[in-house]
Amino acid sequence: MYILSTELAQDIVSRTMKIIPYNVNVMDANGTILASGNPARIGELHAGAMLALAKRLTVEIDSASARNMHGAQPGINLPLTVNGQVCGAVGLSGVPDQVRQFGELVRLTAEMILEQAHLAGELQRDSRYREAFVLNLIRYEAAHEADLAAWARRLGVNFERSHLVYLLELDDQAMGTDQALGELQRLQLRMLARQPSALTASAGAHQLVLLDFYDAAPAHDAQWPQRQLKALAAILHEECEQPHTLTMGIAQSGMAGVAISYRSAQAAARIGRARHPRRTRFSYYEQALPVLLSGLGSGWEADQLRLPIARLKAQDKNKELLQRTLNVWFEHDGHPAATAEALHVHRNTLDYRLRRIGEITGLDLGKLEDRFLLYISSLLTT
Repeated sequence: MYILSTELAQDIVSRTMKIIPYNVNVMDANGTILASGNPARIGELHAGAMLALAKRLTVEIDSASARNMHGAQPGINLPLTVNGQVCGAVGLSGVPDQVRQFGELVRLTAEMILEQAHLAGELQRDSRYREAFVLNLIRYEAAHEADLAAWARRLGVNFERSHLVYLLELDDQAMGTDQALGELQRLQLRMLARQPSALTASAGAHQLVLLDFYDAAPAHDAQWPQRQLKALAAILHEECEQPHTLTMGIAQSGMAGVAISYRSAQAAARIGRARHPRRTRFSYYEQALPVLLSGLGSGWEADQLRLPIARLKAQDKNKELLQRTLNVWFEHDGHPAATAEALHVHRNTLDYRLRRIGEITGLDLGKLEDRFLLYISSLLTT
């Protein structure tokens, strides 16, 4: 049964008394006055409302009838219904012939307020349910797959479809925790309206996870993921005025794939910010190799892969200059002319710096295998 709260009752009284010149009372399903233009009556049993609730009909009380009813005043009383259930009553104090014309207006206004509040409550409960589902998916444990599958059936989610995880991160320097949480909640409601197929969850004070589902992408269309990222970025550009970054993970299918897509988005965001601090949009597909290599976090193999760049950083002289030269060289795919132009140096200066890098790291940059090893070393130390 729908429970009429004191807050909603007071809202009804406040709104309706702005448009009619009579006192309004709102009663619960037992006839107790929850809110009134006359605060002294709050908490009293309303005899007229009790009759209206018992009969489920509008009840009018004139002066003669009021004298025979304890504490009653002349007026009109109407039952309030939400989703077919009577949840309370609204009363207008005054001579019935004078207040009758306002009765239906007040009742309709009150029921509209109650229905909107009921819908908002349902949406909030559904949002919390969907959010908990997403949080369990990104922390996927095979032992809980049966429970997640039942959850998915209730929500109508089909994991045979392709899905992508996106990571929206608010600038934690620009917003405090409370403000960020409020913004994330607002964004979740807006995304529910704009992108109904997407599931969202706050994964931190400044982080929103978006999980969306798609029909299978054409096998020959390598740009499909980037178009999805661009489309979502356009929506968020309209809905989120706060500084933020948006990162897309790898497309997957199956329940276990959500956690993989989420982790790939986390890695792509971290690596992307380190390599391109001014950018606000990142994708696994633009930096697949560094994301995949980021899993090599420990062990002697990882130590050996990091060794060339570690040697370069250990130099006391010109290490920043040589590191920047190497980064720009990689960014221009090893093309000498383009690299020299980007660095604003002569080709001979570039050749000298590359020779020094080779000497310090112990690698021959003329050999493809050594170049590749140096590139991996730079990615692992980003």
